[in-house]
Amino acid sequence: MKIPMEVKPAAWGAIGGAVALAIVGFSWGGWMTGGSAAEAASQSARTAVIAALAPICAAQFRNGSDVASKLEELKALGGYKQADFVVSGGWATMPGSESPVSGVAASCVDILTAST
Repeated sequence: MKIPMEVKPAAWGAIGGAVALAIVGFSWGGWMTGGSAAEAASQSARTAVIAALAPICAAQFRNGSDVASKLEELKALGGYKQADFVVSGGWATMPGSESPVSGVAASCVDILTAST
């Protein structure tokens, strides 16, 4: 079968246009693969869980005994040691859970140190 000469440039143009469209779509158009979308959704869910549980952690801290001295002790620590202090105190462990939720302690520290 003989293909007319006019079809060849049109076919190459369509292929080039499809490639250009894909590049522009994934680079600037906000397109993403299924794996990227799943990762973004997972990260968004994790952020939402931490945002919801950190105030509970702070409330558990404030409802404990000797809050003033514990807060001073927390502020005296630096960096990741503050989150470790909150975890070891049990405030990052939610009621009904046996272990702390990852990331809650750091957000809890931010709440506790910002409010005073």
